[in-house]
Amino acid sequence: MSQSKSDIASMSGAEQAELIRTRQASPVEVTAAVLERIHALEPTLHAFCTLTEDIAIVDARRAEEAVMRGDELGPLHGVPISIKDLICTKGIRTMSGSKAYETFIPEEDDIVVERAKAAGAVMLGKTNVAELGYGGVGWNMVAPVTNNPWDLTKTSGGSSAGSAAAVATGMGSLTFGSDGGGSVRGPSSFNNLFGMKASFGRVPLYPGCRDERHPGVSSWETIEHIGPMTRTVEDSALLLSVVVGPDMRDRHSLPQADFDWLGVIKEQFKGKKIAYSPDFGYPLVDNEVRELTARAAKVFADDLGCEVVEDTPKFPEMGEAFWAIVMRDSDLVGMRAFLEKGLIQIPHLVDGLQRKWTAEDFSEANKIRQATVNVMWRFMQKYDLLLSPVSAHPAFDHGLYGPASINGTPVGRGDSPPFTSVFNWTGQPAASIPAGFTKAGLPVGLQIVGRHLDDAMVMRASAAYEQAAPWKHVWPEIVTNLAAAKAA
Repeated sequence: MSQSKSDIASMSGAEQAELIRTRQASPVEVTAAVLERIHALEPTLHAFCTLTEDIAIVDARRAEEAVMRGDELGPLHGVPISIKDLICTKGIRTMSGSKAYETFIPEEDDIVVERAKAAGAVMLGKTNVAELGYGGVGWNMVAPVTNNPWDLTKTSGGSSAGSAAAVATGMGSLTFGSDGGGSVRGPSSFNNLFGMKASFGRVPLYPGCRDERHPGVSSWETIEHIGPMTRTVEDSALLLSVVVGPDMRDRHSLPQADFDWLGVIKEQFKGKKIAYSPDFGYPLVDNEVRELTARAAKVFADDLGCEVVEDTPKFPEMGEAFWAIVMRDSDLVGMRAFLEKGLIQIPHLVDGLQRKWTAEDFSEANKIRQATVNVMWRFMQKYDLLLSPVSAHPAFDHGLYGPASINGTPVGRGDSPPFTSVFNWTGQPAASIPAGFTKAGLPVGLQIVGRHLDDAMVMRASAAYEQAAPWKHVWPEIVTNLAAAKAA
C-alpha cells in the first residue's frame, strides 16, 4: 500500500472508493485507517455515541473478500460511513439523544441505511445528536457533549452534531445527517463542510418520521429531510446517487430525478442570475458572517460570470409559526408521557409540550407556511438561485442553545433569521458550503438555495464554487497536530 493510514483517512469517500476499486488499498486497510483516526480523536471530540468497530471490521473483511473474488462492486464498496443517531439502524442501538430510547435497538434499517449497505458501505457507528433532534446543539442526557473540532469550547451545531465533527476530522468521510430546520446545513456551516438538503421527498424516510410506534423519533413529517454531510461536493453527490428515489414506505417520496447526481457536478456553471440576501431583512446577523458570506457570493460574480443581485424575499411575519408546525408534526401524546416520567429536558421542547395547542394555532401556522411558499416561488421566478448565510452567527459556547449575543446585542429565542428553516417549509433544495473563517478561526457557511426541485442547479453551482474557492485542504488543528505528531 503506497498511502499511509493518515493519508487514507484524510481522503474523500470517492477517493477511498477508487482506491478499493483499483486495488491500491483493501477495504480492511481503509477501515483500519479510519478507525485509527477515530481512536486518536474520539476521546476528545465525542462525535460517536455508539461506535460499532467490531461490525466495521467484519463488514470490511467481507468487502475485501468480494474484491478478491472479482465480484461486481457497489459505488460505496468498502467505504466507511457513519449514521446520525436519529436514523434507525437494525440491531444497532439508536438512542436519539434521549433517555427514553437509551436502550432502543431498531428491528429495521432506515431506507438510507438499507441503500448505503446495498452499495457496499461499511458501518462505523452512530453519531451524537441533540435530545430527540429538537435543538441546534450536540448535548443530551445519554452521551458526552460533542465538541467542535475547530474550537473545543464551542458546539459542533445540531442536531447532526456528531456527524459534522466526525467528517470534519476524517473519522469517516461519509455521513448522513437529518434536517428538519437546518440540522444538516447548520452543523456543516459550523464545521467547514458541504451539507446538502435535497428537495423534500428526494430521499425517502422510513421508519423515522413515518412509523407511529416510536414517539419522538416519528416527528416532523412534513419538514424532515435526510442528507449527506461531506468534505467535498462529489462525496455528497455520490451518497445522493445511492439513496434517492421512490419507496412505498414514504408517501412523500419522489420519482427518480431526471439527472445524474455525479454527472451534473461536472457540467458548466456560468452566467446565472442569482439573488444574495445578507440577512433576510433581520438586523441580528454577526458582522463577520455578513462579510464572509458577501465575499463568498462575490465569487459567483467575479469567478463564475454570474449576475449577483442583492435582494430579499419579503416573507410574512413568521413569529412562532415554524415551531407550531414542528409541534403539529410531533407525537404530543407520546412525548408528553415521556415528559411526565422526567425523560425530556431540552427547555423549548418542554415548553412546547406543556403548552395547550389548539387547532387554530396549527391552522394559522399552516396559512403562514403556505404564504411563505407563495413568496418563494414568486421570488425565484426572477432568479436561478438564492444565496444567504446559513446561520446568523458562528459556533457558540457549550451549555447554550444559541449565542448569548450577536454584535453585542442580547439574543433571545426566535431572534435569529430563519435562514435554514424556511426552506424546510418550502421543501426547496438548499446546501451549506464553506465561506471562510472568522478571526477566531470559526467556520462560516454560505447557503445556496434552488428553485422547487432544481437540485441539479444547486449541485452544479456548489461544484463550481468549490473549484473556484476550494476548502478540502484546510483541516482543524486537532487533525494537523495529529499528523505532525506522527511525523515527528
